[in-house]
Amino acid sequence: MGGALAPVSVDTGQRTQSWLAVSNEHTAMVSGHYWHNLRQQQPASEATDVGFQDQLIAEFRSLTDVPLA
Repeated sequence: MGGALAPVSVDTGQRTQSWLAVSNEHTAMVSGHYWHNLRQQQPASEATDVGFQDQLIAEFRSLTDVPLA
C-alpha cells in the first residue's frame, strides 16, 4: 500500500523487515512471530485459530475455484 493514504512512510514500513533480515541481535533471531515497529506483538486471535483459518481457506476456494492445501 502506498501513496498519500498509506498508514506509514516507505522508510517506516521497511524498517522492521530490514532489521529482522540482517540483525544479529538476539531479539531479532526468532522465527514465527508477529512484529510491528521493531517489537514483537500479539497477532489478532484469528491468526492462531485453526478453525478460522480453515474457514478462510474454504472461502478462498469457493471464490476462486482454486484448491488450497
